[in-house]
Amino acid sequence: MRRHGWIGLGVVLGAEAALLSGSALAGRWFTPVVWTGYVLLLDAVVARLTGRSYLTTDRVEAVLVALVSVGGWWLFEWYNAPRFWRGGADAVGLWWRYHEMEPNLFLRRVGYDWAFATIFPALFLTASALRATVFRRARVRPWRPSERALRASIALGAVAAALPLVVVSAWLVPLVWTGLLLLLEPLNCRRGRPSWLADLATGDASRLAALLASGLVCGVLWEFWNYWALTKWTYTVPYPPDVKLFEMPVLGYLGFPPFALECYALYHWLRGLLGEPARTPVL
Repeated sequence: MRRHGWIGLGVVLGAEAALLSGSALAGRWFTPVVWTGYVLLLDAVVARLTGRSYLTTDRVEAVLVALVSVGGWWLFEWYNAPRFWRGGADAVGLWWRYHEMEPNLFLRRVGYDWAFATIFPALFLTASALRATVFRRARVRPWRPSERALRASIALGAVAAALPLVVVSAWLVPLVWTGLLLLLEPLNCRRGRPSWLADLATGDASRLAALLASGLVCGVLWEFWNYWALTKWTYTVPYPPDVKLFEMPVLGYLGFPPFALECYALYHWLRGLLGEPARTPVL
């Protein structure tokens, strides 16, 4: 395995050891640190499996994925609480809330952006590793959506993406994880960008299955590591039953697989606006 993979493994284990030792510094910065270690580790695993990764062959793409990850999650923060941008006591999230935040506002913003920058890379690298192993032979009967179905999905997605910003309701959180997916995935498919929807036309379900599984794997790890951290988030989702696994209500885990698909669609839609990469993407 590449050296940065061993460094990543050391970061993950070191962060956990520091957290268990009761270090307040580790508790406050645990999320960005441990996920940086995870990304380094998975990048090396993907390089080993496929011969390509963000840090070994696609460094420009790595920067773009991280930047879109930061911007993408700030967009989701806007959905969660439009007042978040103003700060202050009224910046309460509809669905998730942060606790024990860094008091220094500059360092707090560094912590936000650092943690947010790991989200898309973690999802895509996990999916790439799963696609190269568990789901490498995932096939289905070829299926191509009609142009009418694509137009309907785009229209439905536009409505679903806009509605939570117009109607402030804690019950609309599923639209946050599906609206952009319904809107952007058909656009990517139409334009010939990387798309699991286009893959299905050839019977290839490996990318779709890997992304869905990646959302669940990363979701469980997000909640597991968040549960023990000092600076953390909790949820106010109204859906019953009121049963939690770590801080997340059990029904909330159903949101992670479509979330991975949405992140993938959002990234490649924005990436397409900049021009397609010179080589095939890591995922």
